[in-house]
Amino acid sequence: MEEPRAFPDFLLDTSALARRKKTQFNYRLDADQLKALKEELDLSALRKVSFAGNLSAAGKHDWVLEAEIGATAVQPCTITLEPVTTRVKSEVIRRFVAELPDLSKETEEDEFGGTAMLDDDTLEPLGREIDLWRVLQEGLALALPDYPRIDGAQLGTLSITEPGSTALSDEDLKPFAGLAALKGKLESKS
Repeated sequence: MEEPRAFPDFLLDTSALARRKKTQFNYRLDADQLKALKEELDLSALRKVSFAGNLSAAGKHDWVLEAEIGATAVQPCTITLEPVTTRVKSEVIRRFVAELPDLSKETEEDEFGGTAMLDDDTLEPLGREIDLWRVLQEGLALALPDYPRIDGAQLGTLSITEPGSTALSDEDLKPFAGLAALKGKLESKS
């Protein structure tokens, strides 16, 4: 049995959409929706989320979604774990198509043993419903920084050696740095 969706007002029945005019939507998330999205994306805090745009017919069966996501999210800094606040303003485009291209005919393994993917990452399969909550969730997740950092946070260095030895530095690991210094000395003597 499928789990009921948390927010049915984000579901659009594709058979009920008007093909001759754009279907407009404009969501400002309430407290319950903010809490759910914050938990789904594992954020420290989330506020001022807006999701507005339209759906328009594309061809006989397909639909194009053009929208904008606005949000203020708080994530922990990847270095210091202090809160990092990010203001997101991101465009989202999705094309819901009745027939996805068939990759099985052209599937090749890449150099890592994986299979080919669609070149167009805006394509989505068209079903009976278009779940705007899922589009919002995915769009916001993609717009947030993968590794948020507070200003000035830097990853330190760690040097480990056996007692009595000198640790290698980054400069020691650059073989051409010594050659550049030698070249400079030779040129200054000439």
